[in-house]
Amino acid sequence: MDPKQRFYNHFLESVTVLQDLIDELPSIASVGGERQEAIDHILASIAKLQNEVSDAADYTPSYDRKQYSETIKTLQDKLNETITKITPKSKFQFRRRTDHVDMGAPENDPRLSPGSHSRAKHDTTIASTIVSPPSAIKEDTLSELPPKDTYKNYNEEMARPSASSLRKPSFSAAKNIGISNHSGLHIILPSSASRATSSGSLTDLKNCIIDMSIPTSSGSAFPGLAIKNVSKSLIVGGRVNGAVHITGVSDSTIVVVARQVRIHECSNVDIYLHCGSHPIIEDCSGMRFAPLPKPYTTDAEEPGENQWDQVDDFKWLKAGHSPNWTTLSENERLSDDLWRSVVPGQPGVSVEESLKKLGIPWR
Repeated sequence: MDPKQRFYNHFLESVTVLQDLIDELPSIASVGGERQEAIDHILASIAKLQNEVSDAADYTPSYDRKQYSETIKTLQDKLNETITKITPKSKFQFRRRTDHVDMGAPENDPRLSPGSHSRAKHDTTIASTIVSPPSAIKEDTLSELPPKDTYKNYNEEMARPSASSLRKPSFSAAKNIGISNHSGLHIILPSSASRATSSGSLTDLKNCIIDMSIPTSSGSAFPGLAIKNVSKSLIVGGRVNGAVHITGVSDSTIVVVARQVRIHECSNVDIYLHCGSHPIIEDCSGMRFAPLPKPYTTDAEEPGENQWDQVDDFKWLKAGHSPNWTTLSENERLSDDLWRSVVPGQPGVSVEESLKKLGIPWR
């Protein structure tokens, strides 16, 4: 594919993902810094996209760069408008302090001004078609949260020493699910966690089995899910209505149903997937893809809509298939019996033994 066309496709896909992330902001809890972390991630992604436009200057004409610049400006405006709507009114206002640089203008070198913001007025010729207006946004209120005296630190609870490595945290006194900093645990979320699926994150996990399929199987899907810094683990992520971001995962297996999947800086990961769009990988190696296993399939998944094997490697610009990913043949995939018997946990079987049965290395 022509580099100019490849970058255009990448740009549109990135804009779509960023739009979805911005739309998901109102559903992310403001407590615990999760919403601010999401905002920071979006800001960093916009800056990265702007830098990518700069890097593509050698093979994109100035007119195209101008349109890319206008679209990025529209994304920035949409983000600022959303932040304003979901931020409680105070005595100060969020203001942009740095002018946006028109990357199509010859007097500006875009490589010298990454992350700039726009206050200039331009004709948004393609921005209006690429970026849709923000939808009506519902503000979070304290009444939607559990009473303060019912808050629990579920990660602290799961980390307490126990004769068994199996954990079933209820998350009944939480609005979102965040599992982090664990090693050697088998964590299964029960149906009571379905009220806490306003957002999901799994971070800093090693030698773990995490199953979140039960609370998301009855219509309580995550709007978005982040999986970061996970090694030698099995993650059953359940259902996600929006985007899944998988970053820094190695020597692991992931199962998930999502509309979009973005995978960054991962190696030696098997992904069993039902995805409504092309999965995207960047800076990855040894990625293997397979369709969603039957034990996790419901009537909600349409087989014809699954694009699990239509992977785009945005760092592979050469002709031919990317060497960084492949598909799992049927005889390489885990059997339905393993999914049904090992993942739910077996009496007297350790996490180490279960991971070995699933083909995942220990330590």
